[in-house]
Amino acid sequence: MAKTIVVKQIGSPIRRPAKQRDTLKGLGLNKMHKTRELEDTPSVRGMVNSIPHLVQIVEERG
Repeated sequence: MAKTIVVKQIGSPIRRPAKQRDTLKGLGLNKMHKTRELEDTPSVRGMVNSIPHLVQIVEERG
């Protein structure tokens, strides 16, 4: 089974650059405190690392 990570949105996209808002949408996050389980790939890790002030990794599975 593939490794997954659970990502939680902890910051608001209000008054953030459009690129950061688009990254949140790409991760499937659009509301505060929403969580998503995503496949642990380099592209997802890069998206998470580009907006560390808006998201946090809650759990790593697999």
